[in-house]
Amino acid sequence: MLAAKLNPDGRRSQRIRCHIRGTLEFIGQKLNIRILDISRTGMALQLEGWIEAKRGATVTVSCVELGHIECTVRWYRAGKMGLEFEQTTNAVAQITAYFRNFHRDPRNLVPS
Repeated sequence: MLAAKLNPDGRRSQRIRCHIRGTLEFIGQKLNIRILDISRTGMALQLEGWIEAKRGATVTVSCVELGHIECTVRWYRAGKMGLEFEQTTNAVAQITAYFRNFHRDPRNLVPS
């Protein structure tokens, strides 16, 4: 199962750089995004516009690689946003599938 494993300084561990295009949705607002990096617990986004989501808000990220996944906003500044994945069984399955199918480096695979 995914566990929120953060480094002692509070940062996510094992971030993998990527350039996945998708959309971010928050209370009826939709915005194009680019996922800059992803880990087992969250992701960082580049936003192509502005959205009203604040820290602690629940948003939905949609893309071909991940499907639709709910996340919590951890930070938002300078056109970028940090998200933490919701720890539901559905989210765990989606992230596990993403790492198995798109990142085959054994160091980056989610344990089963």
